[in-house]
Amino acid sequence: MKTPIRIGIIGMGGFAGWHHNTVARLEERNLARLVCTCDPNAASFTSEQQNWRLSERGVCIFPDYRQMLDACGQELDLLVVPTPINLHAEMHRAGVEAGIPVYLEKPPTLDYAELEAMIALDQQAAKSTLVAFNFIIEKPRRALKQRMLDGEFGAVTGANLMAHWPRPADYFRRSSWAGRLLMDERVVLDSCFGNANAHFVHNMLFWLGEDTLSSWAQLSSVRAELYRAHAIEGADTFFVQALTQAGQTMRFAVTHACAGKTSHCETVFCEKAEIRYIVGGQAEVRWRDGRVERIDIGGFDGLTENHLAYHRYLRGEEDRPATSLADSRPFVVLNDLAYVSSGRITAFPAERLTDVREEKEQKDYISVAGMTGAIERFLDQGVWPGADWGREPGALVTAADLPRFHDTVRQMLAATAR
Repeated sequence: MKTPIRIGIIGMGGFAGWHHNTVARLEERNLARLVCTCDPNAASFTSEQQNWRLSERGVCIFPDYRQMLDACGQELDLLVVPTPINLHAEMHRAGVEAGIPVYLEKPPTLDYAELEAMIALDQQAAKSTLVAFNFIIEKPRRALKQRMLDGEFGAVTGANLMAHWPRPADYFRRSSWAGRLLMDERVVLDSCFGNANAHFVHNMLFWLGEDTLSSWAQLSSVRAELYRAHAIEGADTFFVQALTQAGQTMRFAVTHACAGKTSHCETVFCEKAEIRYIVGGQAEVRWRDGRVERIDIGGFDGLTENHLAYHRYLRGEEDRPATSLADSRPFVVLNDLAYVSSGRITAFPAERLTDVREEKEQKDYISVAGMTGAIERFLDQGVWPGADWGREPGALVTAADLPRFHDTVRQMLAATAR
């Protein structure tokens, strides 16, 4: 019988609550044990603590993660970090320096320079950090990529991502860092591209990784246009085009500035087929000869499965985590170069905005007139929407332009104050 993995979770609010629920279920299966948790506002989560039965389970509660690690660090097999993006690096460092493997929520950071420091630090760890991009371990996804690597679909020529994810106005008030570019001079960049839909962006890079099953596309150049409809510092809509070092074209159209039904689709273009993949739905292989192959993806509890997969790695049953910090490099670089390319975040023209009240939810959304058509033209034809929305196209940039990233973000922040 396997010994339960001993876990500490930093935080109780936000997405940390999902981890608490997941670990509690794993504990019922004798696969994990929550040793400790912490939150500077722990007293605000009395009902949650009762629901999670922390007292009955013997869980120690601390006001600060440093105190928690000092008191319980030697008892832990795993530290879970589901905290604001700008706190990830310091908490990752604390875990590694305490000798505890780290389960780090996505994104690991959205600062390319900070990521490099985290990668260097992680090389000193006995066990590599997991960055929890949840969908990389889906069995249907991995099976399809293996078929790509085996050459069944011919050469892979490109990929598109459409993510139409409505977010109400109160989403951008969910925390002090929501929709922010910087906090205390630290990069945040909370956005539909870098945070909420980061899983799907990372998935697209995974599809085009050509070396092995666990590989991600390497970027050659990036061009982007960033927009906002909501009253936030950052962007709520991204149009991004990237060229990989293998010569493949990727296009991403991702927005929160919309109302109605949430939808997303990952499409991979191959010489012999077009593959469409919808998380939680099905995959379709549309062969050029007219055949259509449908694959049921089925239900997938990403959080539970990622915990269990990382536990297997910690026990030596798998040779690597699903996504390491180094594996996250293409995603972080793509995000940062999108900001450098765009140069500014353009406000949608006021006459294109419509307030939409969702009576069932009692929530308010913003819809942008022409958004659907703009997304379709961009993904299908590569037509940039800037001409209709009052801006010039973004500049073509490469990794050599990354040193401009921090100044670009500061200039964007300064522009919001004017």
